[in-house]
Order: sequence, then structure tokens, then C-alpha cells
Amino acid sequence: MSHGKIREDKTCLNCGHQVEERFCPHCGQQNIESRHPFYYLFTHFFEDFTHYDGQFWGTMKNLLFKPGRLTKIYLEGKRQQFVPPVKLYIFISFVTFLFISFQITDLNFGKEGARQAKDINKEIQKEAAKNKDVNKALQSPEVLKADSLTGGMLARALDSSQVKNTAQDSVDVENIFKENKSITKSFGLQSMEDFDKKDQKNGHQYQVFRPFVAKIFELEEKGHSPSEITNMFIKSSVHNLPKALFIYLPLFAFLLWIFHSKKKWWYFDHGVFTLHYFSFLLLLTLLLFVLNKVFSYFETNSFVIILKGLLTTGATVYAGCYFFVAHYKTYRTHPALTILVGAIIFFINTVLFTFLLMGLGIVSFLLMH
Repeated sequence: MSHGKIREDKTCLNCGHQVEERFCPHCGQQNIESRHPFYYLFTHFFEDFTHYDGQFWGTMKNLLFKPGRLTKIYLEGKRQQFVPPVKLYIFISFVTFLFISFQITDLNFGKEGARQAKDINKEIQKEAAKNKDVNKALQSPEVLKADSLTGGMLARALDSSQVKNTAQDSVDVENIFKENKSITKSFGLQSMEDFDKKDQKNGHQYQVFRPFVAKIFELEEKGHSPSEITNMFIKSSVHNLPKALFIYLPLFAFLLWIFHSKKKWWYFDHGVFTLHYFSFLLLLTLLLFVLNKVFSYFETNSFVIILKGLLTTGATVYAGCYFFVAHYKTYRTHPALTILVGAIIFFINTVLFTFLLMGLGIVSFLLMH
């Protein structure tokens, strides 16, 4: 909490009651000076949002390394020791997706290959130009006369057909590069009328794909290349993912409610477990993204590559085991029952979450502009 200077006046500025110590016993406001330096705006934000004085870091430590402890303590009524579940989830979600959005801001999926193709094409054109100069030099009277003394060995060694092949290669690379600028044309579609004709010919089997084809035509008409469309899709999906997760949280809690005693556990209790579990998943995702960013500066180091793979695999396994441990420590069911119920819930949620991601992809694609 804030450590501002306590006012000499013991009258609460908020409600007018007398304040004996730091906090008003009537409204809870701190009786501290109301005027502060400019930097207080920022320090107060972190202090108020995360209880920076130790509550926040204690919450993070328990969330990462002690599955189920935060939920158990909170449901026991000890709610001042750690950051509340809703505030915790909102904060971690905000930081995680903010960091991810920064990582994909300069996303250039597919453009690296196009750039390499251009570089290769330039090199081929240079070689073709050199070979043309050599071929031209070979046709000069002086060279032909000199080469006649060797029986034409020089002319055969530098066959002018190589010049033609090199020039042709240059044209082929350029054509390939041009052809990859359209998704619809690669399927032989020039307009939506072409798609409707093919769809009608096949008994309207492809009608479900019509909105997606129309969206691709719309984006291509605006001048977007396939790589740009891909980039837009990824960014749109990441932008919509927090909303999809927020919608999914009540469903996850509902499944927990179905498989547990209604007398002992309320829906509220399952909601607290859900918020803590998803906060853990987001925090682990954030840490993996941060590590991946750090490791990206050492891409050529084989040790770093192996370490990155081990950490990613370990984090994935830990995330799966975390659920079962947290479930057991929170609900205190028999270990065998915990594994059985946990496996069923885990499987159902995996299926539902897959459908959620598919729906998210569809909505994100159709909303691109």
C-alpha cells in the first residue's frame, strides 16, 4: 500500500470521521497528505493495483510454485494476504497480451522468403549480365581469331547457352514471385462469380467457404498480399483472444460445478479456482514469451537451442500436472478420484477449447479489414 506522509489533522478527508492511526475506521481511506510529486501518479498505480509492498510478489510465488494454495486460502476467508482472484487475472491477462501484442507488431510472416527470392533474382540478373558481356566479347574478331589457334576451346568452355539458361532462371524466379501475390488466383478464381459457378457445378458443396473467399477477394482488392493477410489474421486473433478467454472462464467453472458436490461447493468456489488456474496459465505463457525473446538473441548457439526446447517441454508438462495438483489440494478428494475427475474435465475442456479457438479464428478472419 501507499507510504505517503500522514496528515497532522486527524479528520478524514473522505467522510469527516476521526482517524486514530493511518486508516479511517469508517471508510478505510488513508489519512495521508493529498498533494504529492508527479512521479506518485505512477508509483501509486503499481501500489494500488498490485499491492507492491509484498502482497503481489507473494501471490506470484504461490501462484507459480504452490498449486491450489491461493484458492484454498481464499476460500478459507483469509483474503488480505494475497491479491484478489479477479484483480489478479485482469492484471496478468493485461500484461501478457500487451507483451504478446508488442511481439507481433512487426510480424512479417512470409516476407522473409519474398525478400530472399528478390535477392536471389538480383544475383542471377548480375550473373546474366556478366555472361552476356562475356558472350559479346567472344564474338569480337580479335577473340575469334585468337581462339581459332586453340581449336575453339575457349568458346566451348564458355558456352553461350549458359547465358540463356541464367537469363531464363532470372525470369522464372520473377514469375514465381509474382504468382505468389494472389491466393484466389492460385485456385483459379478471378472473381466471386467464378467461385459461385464452381460451387453450383459441385452441388453447392463449397457454400460454407463463400464468406471466407469473399473476404480474401476483398482484402486482395485492397492490395494486400498473402503474407500481409496472414499477418493481419494472426494479429486479429491475438487481439480477440482475451475476450474469448473471458467468455470461456464461466464455462470452465460450470464444468467443475457439474462434477463436484453441490452442497459442499458453490459455483463461486469453482470460479475462484478457475481464475487462479487461468492466471497461472497466462503467467506461464508470459514467462515463456519473455524467455523466447531473450533466447532469440542467441539463435546460433546450440546450447541455447537445446535449453529453449527443454524449458518449453518442461513448462508444458508442468502446466498439465499443475491442474491435477491444484484440483487435489483444493477439493481434497481421493487421489484416484482426483485423477479420474480431473482427466475427464481436462479432456472435455481440451475439446471445448479447441472449438473456441476455431470459432475465434473464424470470427477474427471475417472481421479483418
